[in-house]
Amino acid sequence: MKIIVLTLLICIALSSCFSYKPFSASKKYSKEQVLGDYNLFENILTTTHPGLYWYTSKDSMDYYFQMGRGMLHDSMTEQKLNLVLSYVISKIGCGHTSARPSKQLLRYRDTASRSYFPFYLKFWPDTAVATFNLHRNDSILKRGAVIQAINGKPMKSIVDSLFQFLSTDGYNLTHKYQTLSNRNVFAGLYSGVFGSNKSYTIDFMDSAGNFNTAVVPVFTPPKDSMQKEKKTKPQQRRERKKLQLRSLRNFKIDRTNQTGIIELNTFLRNGRLPKFFKSTFKELEKNNIENLVIDLRGNGGGSVSNSNLLIKYIANKPFKIADSLYAIQRGSSYGKYQQHRIFNWMFLQLMTKKKNDGFYHFRFYEKRKFNPKKKYHFDGNVYVLSGGNTFSASTLFMSIVKPQENVFIVGEESGGGAYGNNAWLIPDVTLPNTKIRFRLPLFKLVVDKNAPKGYGVQPDIEAFPTAEDIRQNRDYKMEKALYLINNLQK
Repeated sequence: MKIIVLTLLICIALSSCFSYKPFSASKKYSKEQVLGDYNLFENILTTTHPGLYWYTSKDSMDYYFQMGRGMLHDSMTEQKLNLVLSYVISKIGCGHTSARPSKQLLRYRDTASRSYFPFYLKFWPDTAVATFNLHRNDSILKRGAVIQAINGKPMKSIVDSLFQFLSTDGYNLTHKYQTLSNRNVFAGLYSGVFGSNKSYTIDFMDSAGNFNTAVVPVFTPPKDSMQKEKKTKPQQRRERKKLQLRSLRNFKIDRTNQTGIIELNTFLRNGRLPKFFKSTFKELEKNNIENLVIDLRGNGGGSVSNSNLLIKYIANKPFKIADSLYAIQRGSSYGKYQQHRIFNWMFLQLMTKKKNDGFYHFRFYEKRKFNPKKKYHFDGNVYVLSGGNTFSASTLFMSIVKPQENVFIVGEESGGGAYGNNAWLIPDVTLPNTKIRFRLPLFKLVVDKNAPKGYGVQPDIEAFPTAEDIRQNRDYKMEKALYLINNLQK
C-alpha cells in the first residue's frame, strides 16, 4: 500500500514540473514541416487513391500538385495548409476525398470564444439567399433577402472562388452549392479565403424588390451562453436515444394525403435500419398505403448493406449494385498514417482477388444479382426527394430504383455520382507534423458503366427553391411530391 501511495505522489510531483501548453490555432509550422506533410499527402494520393485520374488527367493533376506546392510559404498555420490541400483535392473530382482539421483544432474550436460570420445562406445557381441572421433583432437584413455582394465583391465571384476548395463527384455543382449552404461551411471557408472582418458590408435585395446596403457586425455569443447550456438538465438516457434515432430516421403516415413519409438521413449502422425498415413497410401494408415519400435530402450515405436492404423493399425485379468494385493495391508503404490500417489490410487480403486488369476486385458485389423482398414489399408509387446532400449510398439507392415506372425522383440532381464513386473503405490519413487529416477512399465503385459520367442522378420532376420559399420557410420539395400524389397520379 505504501508503494502505491508513494508512486502516486511521485507522479503528481513530476506532473507539476511540466507546464501545460494550450493549443494555438495561430501556431505556424516551419517550411520543412509543411513540405514534409505536403510531400506525404501527394505521395499517398498518387500511389493509393483509386480514382485520382478518373476525371482529371495525370498531366493535369501533376500541374495542380505543383500549383499547391507553389502556395506553400516559409511558415504556415494548419488552417492555411488545409486550404492548400483542399484546393488540390477539389481537382480530383471525388466527393469522398476531403481535408479535415486536426483533432486538436476541432477541440479548440469547441471551447474557444470566437466571433462568427453573422448569417447563414442558401445557394443555388446565380442566387444566394439569407436563411438566418444570428443578430435576431436585426430588422433590416431578414430571412429571404437576396444577397448581391459582400464587401463590394459580387456573390458570383465569391462562389466561384470558394468552389475551388470544395470536392464533389465529377463535374457535379449541385453538391457544391449545397455544401456551401450547410451550416457554417460558407462562414468558415469565406473567412479562410478572404479573411475575417469585424463587420461586413452587405448589398442585398429585400422582399419588395428594393436594393439596400447594410453593415452587419460579426456575431459574438454571450460569454455566459456556454455556462447556461451546461446548467441545462440532461434528458433521460432512453429518451435522448429515441430523439437521436428519430433524427436519423423517422416514419409517419400523412392521413390527409394517405401517404407514408420516410425521413431517412443516413444509411449508417447506428440508425438500426433493418428493424426500422421492417416495421415501416409492415405498417404501410397494414394501412393499405399506396403512396410513399422517401426523403433522402439529408442522407450523405453510409452502409451499402442498408441501402441494399431498402432497395429490396422497392425493387420490382432482381438488381445489381455494381458493375465493378476494386482497389488498386492491397497494401501501402504509408499504411502507418492510415486510420484502421490493420482492419483495412485484412479486408483487402481476405475479400479481394487480383484480376487480369491488375486490380484487386471485391467480387461479392460485382455484377451479383439481389432479389426483392417478398414480405412487406411496397408496390405503390414512390417519390424520392433528392438534393445536393443526397450522396454515396443514397445515390446508389436512387440509381437502381429510378428506372421503375412507379418511382419518381423529385427535387434536384443528387450530390453523388450516378456512374460511380470512390468509396467503400475510407480511412482518415493523419499527416505527422500538422496532424491535418484527409479522407482516402480505397475502392473505386462503378455502379452503371452506361450512365453519364461525372453527374448525379437526375430528377424526374424538378423542384428548385425561390427566395419566397425561403422567406416563407416552405418545404417546396415535399409540397411538390404531395401535389403530384393528389393531382397527377389519380
